[in-house]
Amino acid sequence: MGVLLDGVAQLEYDREKPLPDHQATYLDKMDEKMAEGITLGDEEIKNPDVNQRAQFVVANLVHALKTDNEQVAGAMCSYLALRLPDLKQIKITDHAGEVSVEFDYEREYTNQVAVKFTLH
Repeated sequence: MGVLLDGVAQLEYDREKPLPDHQATYLDKMDEKMAEGITLGDEEIKNPDVNQRAQFVVANLVHALKTDNEQVAGAMCSYLALRLPDLKQIKITDHAGEVSVEFDYEREYTNQVAVKFTLH
């Protein structure tokens, strides 16, 4: 699964690699805490469903990416990859501070390769 910001890969998650126990425990604790309620926009949601949790987590992922908090970004990416096993890509677009997010369940993520161009 890949996380892209304005078309550029920011994070990749390999579902084939096992998650260390301490990280799995952290994700379980995230679920427990979210079960107590979350805030989405101006709305308080008690016992949110999977989609509401995903919206909450992706908002935290966006904030972590924008503030260069790699540890939180990695945890949020792991959560989404494991709780939404059919998710292929998270496409985040930022237009002058207006952020939109697309969950792509159709197109497989492929690693991006940097290509060097020589100008003559």
